[in-house]
Amino acid sequence: MSVATRVIPCLDVTGGRVVKGVNFENLRDMGDPVELARLYFEQGADEITFLDVTATVDARETMYATVTATAEQVFIPLTVGGGVRSPEDVAKLLASGADKVGVNSAAIARPELVGEIADRFGAQVLVLSLDVKRSERMPSGFVVTTHGGRKESDLDALAWAREAIERGAGELLVNSIDADGTKQGFDLELIGLMREASSVPVIASGGAGALEHFAPAVAAGADAVLAASVFHSGELTVGQVKDALRAEGVSVR
Repeated sequence: MSVATRVIPCLDVTGGRVVKGVNFENLRDMGDPVELARLYFEQGADEITFLDVTATVDARETMYATVTATAEQVFIPLTVGGGVRSPEDVAKLLASGADKVGVNSAAIARPELVGEIADRFGAQVLVLSLDVKRSERMPSGFVVTTHGGRKESDLDALAWAREAIERGAGELLVNSIDADGTKQGFDLELIGLMREASSVPVIASGGAGALEHFAPAVAAGADAVLAASVFHSGELTVGQVKDALRAEGVSVR
């Protein structure tokens, strides 16, 4: 597990622009991804995550160009997810400047993809992205969704996380759809359950709205905290989040 807690701005990108909504809906334009990534790098971000939220074929080349342009100006790890369906997609993203690649829907459709990517590129390259909703259907109380949170799978979130780790996932990006964009705080129960289930780092995502929301996520078990709208809107800076974490006794870089 990482010693220092990482603070990671997330940029949801579609058509070459950063967008943000609430509960994955009503997306609005938040700016240029390269400019925002550079701003967060200058603020002290530990990593940047790009998620191609529509991942349509026509936007794919835009994403490669965005990753390349960002990698030329931002010298921290870049994770890129959205529409990754094969080891060849991973190879293209790494060649474009990505350091890590997130997989979600394609791995649920074909779990063997996790092992194929890990075997070829190493577990450290592979981030399993989980878009999770509360569900009484599931033993853990949480179900994994696909297609940007629009479709519920038949997978219990904790069971799927364990399976993906066994297959070679090197990190879990756990996004609460119920909390996404609400700015009411992270889903601490979900983070705690994932921490218990996981032998790899857990990134908490969804719900950050105030400085006091971040330390409880770390206390619940997160190795990294990820946020989007509070950074894009200028409500909070990466530096402020790190200062708030330090004030609570959390080690940050």
